[in-house]
Amino acid sequence: MSLFGDGLEAAVQKAFTRPAPKSAGARMRYLVKQLGGTKAVAQLLRISQRTVERYVKDQIKKPRPDLAARLEREVKKRWQPQIRAKAKAKAASTGGIVIDTRARLGYTAPIGSTDQDRIRHLTVALPPTYAARLFEAQEAGAGDARLQEIAAEALKEVYFQDGGRRAGSLEEVRFTDIEHLEFDL
Repeated sequence: MSLFGDGLEAAVQKAFTRPAPKSAGARMRYLVKQLGGTKAVAQLLRISQRTVERYVKDQIKKPRPDLAARLEREVKKRWQPQIRAKAKAKAASTGGIVIDTRARLGYTAPIGSTDQDRIRHLTVALPPTYAARLFEAQEAGAGDARLQEIAAEALKEVYFQDGGRRAGSLEEVRFTDIEHLEFDL
């Protein structure tokens, strides 16, 4: 499970104007329409084409838990692409993104400062440049480690250094032991 990737995805999904289909049949019909046929959906979900056809006709109503999870994930990934793009563009250009986290944060600083890691609960508005970097990295297929680095860099600049007004000699922020992480656009 990708903590940062899923968190960014959940933030974008909050911008949806209509709920995604809920029933298995409706989800299958949506995917068939999006992918242009039952064969493509069958390959995507790793099931037979006949099974897809039976879901489309509502002959099967309750999928196995693993199939239900794949089905939900694939539908939400494709749901309202223009709304999704607008939300990302707004966050990356003017709105920024808010990160709410409870994690162990520490930093590397010159000798004599108290740089010991400690659990902090932060809710910080990150500037649009960091929102853009997070979304670009996610779209490029970056893993959670890279997204975590970008978030740590953002927290260093916005929270610890307050945009350059303090802690100018701070070198690196450590962002570990994440208990809670949520993004909001």
